[in-house]
Amino acid sequence: MTKYILKRIMYMIFVFAAMSIILFFLYNLIPGDPARAEVEHLKETLNPEQYEKAYQDARERMGLNDKTIVRYKRWAVGVLNRDLGRSQVHKKDVTELVKTPLKNTIKINLISVFLGLAITIPLGIYCAVRRNSNFDKVVQVLTIVGYSIPAFIFGLLFIYVFAVKLKWFPVSGMGTPNLKGSSWVLFKDQLWHLGLPLMVMTLASLGGLTRYVRAAMSDALSMDYIKTARAKGLKEKTVIMSHAWRNALLPIVTLLVGWFASIFYGSLVIERMFNLNGLGKLLIDSLNSRDYNVVMAIQLLYIMVALFSNLITDISYGIVDPRVRVDR
Repeated sequence: MTKYILKRIMYMIFVFAAMSIILFFLYNLIPGDPARAEVEHLKETLNPEQYEKAYQDARERMGLNDKTIVRYKRWAVGVLNRDLGRSQVHKKDVTELVKTPLKNTIKINLISVFLGLAITIPLGIYCAVRRNSNFDKVVQVLTIVGYSIPAFIFGLLFIYVFAVKLKWFPVSGMGTPNLKGSSWVLFKDQLWHLGLPLMVMTLASLGGLTRYVRAAMSDALSMDYIKTARAKGLKEKTVIMSHAWRNALLPIVTLLVGWFASIFYGSLVIERMFNLNGLGKLLIDSLNSRDYNVVMAIQLLYIMVALFSNLITDISYGIVDPRVRVDR
């Protein structure tokens, strides 16, 4: 196992380095000049010679006059020293800039993932055990509908019903501006603001996993070893949880690990729709403003999360099913 993990880590380092090179060169091919954007506001106050000098000084300060390979080397050395550069729009270090959006994204998605798992796993197991019952048929119809409708449609519907008509929740934001009070008051206010996006994110994720869990459990319950366990007189709860669920976990592991990995990703649509200060919204805003240091930092985080998720998935296979040997 240790040898396998070390090999995978070496592979992850290679992939991470290769992706960083590809992304850096791709973003440098995009039309646009960060130096020009920085000094554009001076155009009306300076004469042409002074403006051109300010522009050339900005290019020299940003290192834009160097070759791309030299700039990549300088940027990569900075990344290894935990220096992700400086945001040209926000005028602050990228490391400091992404801290708050990353915390908000993790907090929002962590709650959404746990709510989703708490509903979908028991519901999927129950539907598999009560397969073709009236309850199962109703759930299957609802999950198909939920799986087919995009998250932003749920968002628009919930905003109209709960924010516009009923006025139970605010439309956007993560807190009331200039609100003062105890930590409990601030926590309740933030929870009130996050009520709608959390409901939308949880509801949008129910359909797919519920059907996946039901299908995996249905396959497990149809196996001969389940019939043997029941013939031995084992309790139905033991048959379902100790035998069927353990074997149904293998195809579900990939999906579950993917769900937990999504905690770090952020929801581009939901965060933009509800104006949440998360990583997804920061990524879109940075792309629109061509703040590529911020974009690169977020993209590298996504790559790291994806690589570690794949490693955890493979290791989980060996834990869930001892027949799987991940070190071969």
